[in-house]
Amino acid sequence: MEDRKKEHLHLAFEASISRAQADPRFMYEPMLSAHPNGKVKPFSFLGKKMNHPFWISSMTGGTQRAGAINVKLAKAAGEFGLGMGLGSCRVLFESDDYWDDFKLRSLIGDDYPFYANLGIAQLEKLLENKESEKIDYLNQQLKTDGTIIHINPLQEAFQPEGDKLKRPPIECIQELLEQTKSPIIVKEVGQGMGMESIRALLKMNIAALEFGALGGTNFTKLEQMRRIDISSIFESFTTVGHTAEEMTMMVNQIVEEGNIKCKQIIISGGIKSLLDGYYLTKICKLPAVIGMGSAFLNYALKDYEELQVFIRNMVDAWQLAEAFLKVK
Repeated sequence: MEDRKKEHLHLAFEASISRAQADPRFMYEPMLSAHPNGKVKPFSFLGKKMNHPFWISSMTGGTQRAGAINVKLAKAAGEFGLGMGLGSCRVLFESDDYWDDFKLRSLIGDDYPFYANLGIAQLEKLLENKESEKIDYLNQQLKTDGTIIHINPLQEAFQPEGDKLKRPPIECIQELLEQTKSPIIVKEVGQGMGMESIRALLKMNIAALEFGALGGTNFTKLEQMRRIDISSIFESFTTVGHTAEEMTMMVNQIVEEGNIKCKQIIISGGIKSLLDGYYLTKICKLPAVIGMGSAFLNYALKDYEELQVFIRNMVDAWQLAEAFLKVK
């Protein structure tokens, strides 16, 4: 007791918070709840169960290091009851050497959502060659629940090995929906989407929209950084896009308009703190979970125990927010 009081005296002058630092998004209600008891509250998302509203967003595959990373992430998804999207599975159509990097269902278990992933350029080629059945085959082999199609025209434009799209992505998505039995999630890769793109997608029979909003890993910038031959004229393209908060507001406006078919959201891109994610899921008018890529990847590059600690802290912080914070 005496030691604790001495620590308080020592730290009191350093522990002040200015009024300008106050978070204006929440009412803090310390009177209305006890501390969380740690009990899990499972809920339904994408037709499966999740224990916590955290989605491991698509990241990596097809390299020697990716296999070990994916194993850790899948193991964590199974242990904590999270959803997971794989990195691009394109390499599986090109080589038989990497299937083990992606066959992770046994680690996740059957209860939690697990999705394959392909780029819009690969989808366009499959449709052009009348090979869309390969997507169903991919899901059967990986025992995934469906496929994420990532939309990345700016990344492709600046990627040295990039593919040029011949058709608007919305046309390819609609054609795929008419041909596949697999649930489809559509996501961007770091710059989000504007109102008309979101409206078009929400009116389609996709399983979920994932934001991939501006503010996190930006693959347009990443590809420009890989090149030494690119003009500075193109640098400004890395800053165009829409934040997760802006996209949530767009979704809410479109929901108010009515006539939507897609009714689940993965809010990802630029989620810098747990309270950012908590706030956006609470104000979103559709059921939503928080998607994170680089945050999970950072810990998956370390020992599995560090990844476990990170997720436990996320769970504890989320439960504290639910107990004591109300959105204004």
